[in-house]
Amino acid sequence: MLKATLRSFLAHKGRLALSALAVILSVAFVAGSLIFSDTVTRTFDRLFASTAADVTVEPQQDLKSPVPGGTVQTVPAALRDRVARVAGVAAARADVKVQNVVVVDRHDKSVGPTTGAPTIATTWYVSDRSPVELTSGHPPHGAGEALLDADTAGKKHVRIGDTLTVQAQPGTFRVRVVGIATFTTTNPGAALVFLDPAVAGRELLGSRTLATSISADAVRGVSDVELKRRIGAAVGTGTGRYDLKTAREQAKSAAASLGTFLDVIKYVMLGFAGVALLVGVFLIVNTFSMLIAQRTRELGLLRALGADRRQVRRSVLTEAALLGLVGSTLGLGAGIGLALGLIRLMSAFGMNLKATEMAVGWGTPVAAYVVGLGVTFVAAYLPARRAAAVSPMAALADAEVAGVGKPLKVRAIVGAVLGAAGAATLAGCAAATRTAQAASLLGVGVALTLIATVVAGPLLVRPVIRVLGAAFPALFGPVGRMSQRNALRNPRRTGATAAALMVGLALVGGMSVASASMSASFDRQIDRTLGADFVVQNTNFTPFTKEVRNVVAATQGVGLVVQQRLTPLAVRLPNGDRVETSAGAYGPGLDDVAHITYTRGGSAAALADGHLAMDAGFAKDHGVRIGSVLPVEFPGGRRTRLAVGALTDQETADGFGTQGGIYVGLATFEKYVPSGQDSVLYVNAATGTTPQDLRPRLERALKPFPQVQVRNQSDYKQLVHDQIAVLLYLVYALLALAIVIAVLGVVNTLALSVVERTREIGLLRAIGLGRRQLRRMIRLESVVIAVFGAVLGLALGLVWGVCMQRVLALRGLTALAIPWGTIVGVVIGAAVVGVVAALLPALRASRMNVLAAIAHE
Repeated sequence: MLKATLRSFLAHKGRLALSALAVILSVAFVAGSLIFSDTVTRTFDRLFASTAADVTVEPQQDLKSPVPGGTVQTVPAALRDRVARVAGVAAARADVKVQNVVVVDRHDKSVGPTTGAPTIATTWYVSDRSPVELTSGHPPHGAGEALLDADTAGKKHVRIGDTLTVQAQPGTFRVRVVGIATFTTTNPGAALVFLDPAVAGRELLGSRTLATSISADAVRGVSDVELKRRIGAAVGTGTGRYDLKTAREQAKSAAASLGTFLDVIKYVMLGFAGVALLVGVFLIVNTFSMLIAQRTRELGLLRALGADRRQVRRSVLTEAALLGLVGSTLGLGAGIGLALGLIRLMSAFGMNLKATEMAVGWGTPVAAYVVGLGVTFVAAYLPARRAAAVSPMAALADAEVAGVGKPLKVRAIVGAVLGAAGAATLAGCAAATRTAQAASLLGVGVALTLIATVVAGPLLVRPVIRVLGAAFPALFGPVGRMSQRNALRNPRRTGATAAALMVGLALVGGMSVASASMSASFDRQIDRTLGADFVVQNTNFTPFTKEVRNVVAATQGVGLVVQQRLTPLAVRLPNGDRVETSAGAYGPGLDDVAHITYTRGGSAAALADGHLAMDAGFAKDHGVRIGSVLPVEFPGGRRTRLAVGALTDQETADGFGTQGGIYVGLATFEKYVPSGQDSVLYVNAATGTTPQDLRPRLERALKPFPQVQVRNQSDYKQLVHDQIAVLLYLVYALLALAIVIAVLGVVNTLALSVVERTREIGLLRAIGLGRRQLRRMIRLESVVIAVFGAVLGLALGLVWGVCMQRVLALRGLTALAIPWGTIVGVVIGAAVVGVVAALLPALRASRMNVLAAIAHE
């Protein structure tokens, strides 16, 4: 049996190659994502571990927020002296390191990364733990001198002697580049500017008495943990003002921050792997089912010679294991190549990883073989059971296609039960009033309806394909009629082939509806709320310096300028809950640049000193009313009590999108966040000046600030659309992968079908069917199967998309938009996919020798 299995596997290696491609793709994405993330993690672990001080004293980070407020938490620079006096401290220094700066060259071009990495301004210290070393020039001395890292200098064409402008929170200042520092470790992609420690605090923080952290090195024989305990006792960690970390803790914290970025890449790649796995299952099931159908007489003969059911089943599963083994091995090699490509891609974006440091942990090959072997084994199990059921009498009969004529009652019952459960779950999602509950029901409903459609797919083949192919007889005559009947001949096979395409199209259909609804909702939101002629903000949405506001206000033709600032804060609610969220702050004139619907109160009360505005729904859920006085905590441990002056409809409030929809007046903000920076400026043209005349003036005035953009309402809408499009492009990439594998599935199905129908094709040719007619028949069969999969996928995707929109509606995105153009384009694209997939099988069928085909058994 083993020898027969091996010979059978080698005899069908051409047919199994297409199935192996699905395994290779899925394993490659799994292995590549693991290798890449392990490589980056190990590289940065080394960087952080080699550069972190033995003990670091930082300000307590009491509030965390996804929105940048421009504030920098600091410690007294004099704390360095207290730390230096602690027994066991070999050296201590006050560090100044900020990421809220913009560096501009003499041509008003930004000197910094364009990939989202920060521009960091910090103090220059020479130690054996420095990540850079001075390779040309001399260290900075006093104000007006700075070093620049070599990577940035090379990319931005900056040389020693050039003058740069640094836009920092306290103000803008100029520096002359006096030296170039080269990374001795991995360059994380950031741009680094080094200043003299004597002036860094004043230039970057506004005072030489402030620092961002205190670093301490231990004398030989004193452990980091012991030194941390001693320094903690000296500076008083119990006060909650400082956070002490050893080198290992500091490295772990830095790696955790990087981990968020790595997780995005890893999960995206695992998403590709998941799609490849799911679609590959259908391909492998179809391949083995058809091979077993074509070997009915062979398997029957084995049974007649004495092979029992277990041996036949084991034979088929052994073939699957061989397929999985080969696919996993090749996929692992492809995954290493994919990881290498990602490493080089990241180097092109400024993160200089070394291919020689590629990390292939033991878990990667284990995961690769578990995935590859597991998928093929599971996919081949049902065909293997079907093979074991072949009767010895089948050796005496003509080969019969497995599954033809068998009732679909079990599928009907299972599909109906799962479909009903999925529909009920999705209905519950649409009716839910809480986002978390709706999202959970959506996930369950998507899974149930997908499984139900796959199970019940063969039941839908005959009614749907009769409709889709109804015009074939009239358009193509007998050839069209035969193509339609060929697709109807085996509903199980047609359903499984179409299911591979259905999965990808259901995904793109659902996400297209969700993204179109998001875009329409934001458009409606912008139309309702934005009343300003222009919005001035940074390209990456980070805050900017006060000079920007001064330049804008001084521009000829500018009338009203309203500032917006952002900050994290915590609110203690009447029920005792402490909610951490983000809040906005606005200057006078808010009603002239934004249209906000208030359920109680108005902008005057909302922006009054000592007051705040809150979303009415959030207030109702937490027992807050007009006049309620709430304890509020700002960054740096500053606490106060603010009265609720106004309640808003969050859908139309400018603070839309943050939990609670809280905002305050600029006077209140400046009292508790004095170092905050403007995030947005809303600008109206003065009387007698048109927006068309004002825009070029603003753009000329803001030329020294290349990071700042001037946008009108249509620009702002386009910005939102572009951000949403990034998510949609990812979905389209997943779709492309699914289509590639689905095309392989259709090719495989048609190729095996041609072999299965060799005698039938020979007879058709003998009675006068031309080669061109034969190719057309196979192409039409492929097209109708592909369009069938597209119709099922898009129908399912539309239902998912509508339910996704209902989840988004709970967050204020209430508009429902269905992109009919995309849907029609996908259906047309599915027909094209069908034509492409049929090219090789149709060509092979048309080249058959007629007499040999008739004599084929």
